[in-house]
Amino acid sequence: MSVATAAGSVSVGIGGLTVRLLCADARFLRLVRNRYAGFTGDWAHADCEFTVDVTTPRLASAESDDLRVEFDAGRWVITRGDFRAEFDSFTRRGRIRQALNPYAIDSILRIVHTLVLAESGEGFLLHSASAVRGGRAFCFAGVSGAGKTTITRLAPPDVTLLTDEISYVRRQSGTYWAFGTPFAGELGVPGDNVKAPLAAVYLLSHAPANRIEPVAPAEAAEALLRNILFFAADHGLVGRVFSAACDAAEAVPVRRLAFVPDARVWELMS
Repeated sequence: MSVATAAGSVSVGIGGLTVRLLCADARFLRLVRNRYAGFTGDWAHADCEFTVDVTTPRLASAESDDLRVEFDAGRWVITRGDFRAEFDSFTRRGRIRQALNPYAIDSILRIVHTLVLAESGEGFLLHSASAVRGGRAFCFAGVSGAGKTTITRLAPPDVTLLTDEISYVRRQSGTYWAFGTPFAGELGVPGDNVKAPLAAVYLLSHAPANRIEPVAPAEAAEALLRNILFFAADHGLVGRVFSAACDAAEAVPVRRLAFVPDARVWELMS
């Protein structure tokens, strides 16, 4: 992700996709620049653009209203207690009304990326940690408590963290790449703004000994689908997400990694 600093605007780029945010409120622009520091840049081109109005939240908590992602007359409408975003699927231009908090813009950006990736069929956001070692990227997926944060904490010094929470997987020129994201989990730190070819996806579990097992493509696709972030109940796009998961499972090895919480697990991926 990247952020361009022009007066009244900030451009945020993740995974090669740039989102420009136009806002008259300097506090919002400062919040975005600070939150996504390290993913910044000043680009003339933007893939998506939003005008942002900072408002008083209708509800006290972001959790007090369900998230809704709906398609209506060519526009995506994304609502929650602390924000409302409208997004034209053709022009990729829209408007955001949100409270002055980082959680609203975080959620909006994630959802916009899932929609654009689904429409293109070229990738997805994966609930997983990911990292680069030796020029190759690895994703580590699993249910809460499976060890995503643990395995990133155990990483040796030559490992570059892409994220401990939300991995960005995108196919470019026939190759699947993993990109760094600023979306942090328990570690509370953004990933590095780099990318690398995706060498494998590991399905994590704790065990008394380290071992790696292969996963058949059908089971691999099912596992990817369980961990792909997608919020819209749109049959057409759900089908594209399904196809994207199947394509990735055929092209990228998916393996089961049972591990002891010890740094030696990284020797299996050297």
